Amino acid sequence: MAPSSTNNDKRKRVDVDLTGSDDEQTSSRKAPRTAAPSSQISRSQRPFAAAGSSTSAYSRPSSSAPTRHVAPWSSYNGPHPEAEREAWLANDIEDDIDEVIASSQDDAAGSDRLRLYGDLSIKIVGCQYYRGNANPGEHILMRREPGNPYDTNAIRIDNVSGHQIGHIPRKTAEKLSKYIDNRWLRCEGQLAGVKSTFDCPLTVHLFGPDPTSDEGKTLVEKMKVDKLPIRAITDAEKAEKQRAKAAQEAEKNRLKEARRAAAAGGGSGSASKGGQPTYANGHIPNGTQEQQMAEILEASARIHPRGVAATQQMGMNEDDLKNMPLASQPKGIKTSMLPYQLQALRWLLEHETPALPGPGTDESVQLWTRSNGGYTNLASNFTTIQAPPLASGGILADDMGLGKTLEMISLIVADAEKFGRGTTLVVAPLSVMSNWTTQIDAHVKQSSKMSCYTYHGTGRVDSMAAEDFANYDVVLTTYQTLASDFMPRGKGSKQPENKLREKGLYSMEWRRVILDEGHIVRNPQTKGAGAVNNLTSRSRWVLTGTPIVNSLRDLFSLLRFVGITGGLNQLDVFNAVLVRPLSNGGAKSEDASILLQAVMRAFTLRRRKDMAFIDLRLPKLEEFVHRLDFTEKEQARYDAFRDEAKGLMMKYEQNAAAGAKTTATYNHVLEILLRMRQCCNHWGLCKERVSRLLAQLEKQAVVDLNPENTKALRDILQVQIESAEECAICLETLHEPVITACGHSFGKDCIVRVIEGQHKCPMCRAELKDETCLVKPATETGDEKADDEVDLHQSSSKLEGIVKILQATKTDKTIVFSQWTSFLDIVSARLDKDGVKYCRLDGTMNVAKRDEAIEALNSDPKTTVMLASLAACSVGLNLTAASNVILSDTWWAPAIEDQAVDRVHRLGQKKETKVFRLVMEGSIEEETIRIQTDKRKLMALAFSEKSNKRAAPKTSRIADIQRLLA
Repeated sequence: MAPSSTNNDKRKRVDVDLTGSDDEQTSSRKAPRTAAPSSQISRSQRPFAAAGSSTSAYSRPSSSAPTRHVAPWSSYNGPHPEAEREAWLANDIEDDIDEVIASSQDDAAGSDRLRLYGDLSIKIVGCQYYRGNANPGEHILMRREPGNPYDTNAIRIDNVSGHQIGHIPRKTAEKLSKYIDNRWLRCEGQLAGVKSTFDCPLTVHLFGPDPTSDEGKTLVEKMKVDKLPIRAITDAEKAEKQRAKAAQEAEKNRLKEARRAAAAGGGSGSASKGGQPTYANGHIPNGTQEQQMAEILEASARIHPRGVAATQQMGMNEDDLKNMPLASQPKGIKTSMLPYQLQALRWLLEHETPALPGPGTDESVQLWTRSNGGYTNLASNFTTIQAPPLASGGILADDMGLGKTLEMISLIVADAEKFGRGTTLVVAPLSVMSNWTTQIDAHVKQSSKMSCYTYHGTGRVDSMAAEDFANYDVVLTTYQTLASDFMPRGKGSKQPENKLREKGLYSMEWRRVILDEGHIVRNPQTKGAGAVNNLTSRSRWVLTGTPIVNSLRDLFSLLRFVGITGGLNQLDVFNAVLVRPLSNGGAKSEDASILLQAVMRAFTLRRRKDMAFIDLRLPKLEEFVHRLDFTEKEQARYDAFRDEAKGLMMKYEQNAAAGAKTTATYNHVLEILLRMRQCCNHWGLCKERVSRLLAQLEKQAVVDLNPENTKALRDILQVQIESAEECAICLETLHEPVITACGHSFGKDCIVRVIEGQHKCPMCRAELKDETCLVKPATETGDEKADDEVDLHQSSSKLEGIVKILQATKTDKTIVFSQWTSFLDIVSARLDKDGVKYCRLDGTMNVAKRDEAIEALNSDPKTTVMLASLAACSVGLNLTAASNVILSDTWWAPAIEDQAVDRVHRLGQKKETKVFRLVMEGSIEEETIRIQTDKRKLMALAFSEKSNKRAAPKTSRIADIQRLLA
């Protein structure tokens, strides 16, 4: 199956339609072309490979020129010239470089929840034409080649470094290609024996959707026709029947024993040995069973027992962390660093200069071990004779408030003192970008002063090039600015080039790149992830307190950025050896757990504030729930909203039971819940514009984006964000969330690609002309105007509660947090009336205004109050000038509130800190506090593992809503 002749066809765009009403048209579309990986380590995965020995504790990473493509064969005796073959393969690789979101099967969202259907034993053929190494048990990559001029069904086999091993046989490819192209099956391969000159045994694992679903049943029938193996499904069905039979027998025996106990004198309604009453037919009266079910559903979406042990043991244990060696404090740092921070500095220096294990040693470095004169990767079993590249950098995942920024600044200074200065690029959210310059000024001596440049806003000069950036020690930018430089919008500028450019951030080979709050790019399919991965640097660092947010797949994007090699830089291998075994349990889960620990040890440093050796000696933190009563008028308004919400919830449940559409009703329920929450703060926030908009959308597909509708859409989008809704295209939590003029929320990158391809909403098929049909959240835009509908001079019970606390704490500084800038407007009007000097920080402000607000809080003794939005202040800021926190409102996801409190109670806080959570008696807020308590207990057990990305989150949210309205 030797390829030949140049093929210049470009990959076809894949239209996305989630309505299911366009089957005939979809099936007639041409199969999407699939990415074939380059044989080189891509630029996004090309970290520095350190020299083997050094007399010093660490040595500076050297700059290496970008490697060029090497044809994946050693000799060829086929009928076509080698130059012709190379041109064909080179064209295939150029397409891959240009593709931002790969169309290969390895980017399929939710692949960790697929079920094994069967194993197909075949052979890789044509091995004599290619030089790809192969070991028994090695995980390999399967790539479609629809552009192959000799077989459009061709499926090539590569090792994890991108070198081709061969192809699968033509007849097998003819069967499997349609399953891959249509995403019916996901195929993963593992070598089943020793490679010979001509072929190599291969086992192909076939994964698909739940076989009990309509999609799964259809797939099983297709596989039977094509005589593809489905033994795993039939074995699972047999096992399930046996389990059901055993459970039925157990239930019969239980009833039999219960009758015997009753006959022996146990009266009806007598308690069991455990002290719990038993009821006929297992039912529990007074709705208790339904309440327990709601709690079970709530918990099931947030915890996976098999993932607990693995994630709790991530990285080194506390004793190992305590005994880590210390670095010397850099001369240029004026702040006296704590012992655990000097330990971090030593770890950072060593991880910028890793060395491969020496000959005859049993140790592993970044999962690479020495074997038979070569190097073998523990994750994929891939072996190479040449020294593999190692990642220079890692993930600093210390708890919030431990001083990650200081530790990175000390790394920059220490490296400069030893080797001379280089330029570091820091990519950060807009809200924390200025914190870097503040921290640098606070911690670095004048004699070692670091020059900083902010490449954002007016500081983003298009003509800046590498020689300009080289004049600075640190260049600061935001994720949005970087993404814009990476792939500017406009005709003819869609495909970014994978090489150093003449101007902008991609013209520079940086000494190091630091991603602050790096979990922002945890979704590998987003434009932001593509932007950071295509930077050129010698070292790469991720700073985050939450390396795993939703699932283990979050970790993949961070490891890929850092530069992990050997197989885990491929999503399909990462899923096969880590995510799926830990999700599904079974025999492979223990091996996956050990591997996860090895990965975390190699790349991550994580310490928690509660570890005994950290000893932050922070002042005491006290938290209070301050309950308030509604006035008679407020109670009447609130009761009206509550009754309306209960009626809508009943309608939702009836529609769900009847199999009817529930989206519109669900959105109405969320909208009423929003109004109930706002009513707890101030009745003036409960605007009718959202209701008017929803009614308008029921009559027409798309609304005009006038100011009123835009604000209403932003209100709906904010509810979707707070409810942790998912992007309906990629099934990940909303990333760069936007809402369409037809009222559907998506991640921006996903919906923009769909609009460019078909100009229709994938949910309702309403026409969307271009990006002007999308509305961004109100926060971080800097252009949201004050809400004219809100009466700023009417008081409320919540407002009076805030004023009383401020009066009681006026000798100290206080942060007042709220989710709604319109409520902050009401509070500011009251403070103006009372003559209280305050500053404000929210998403409507530009960088300069934010910096002014923080400076006023820190330096002006008369400024005793800061009004802040949770969205703008939950990450990265240092607000230790205040010692009191008022949380005006609350929601069921506690993480944002906890992060906001940590901005005040953190390293540098000198006073005892008090937190007041304001809760209206008998309202939705009281049940919210209880839901938050449950979620904190679950988060203490493990990071969230979603076993069913479509169903579980909404099931969990419905259970939350039922509890709120109970």
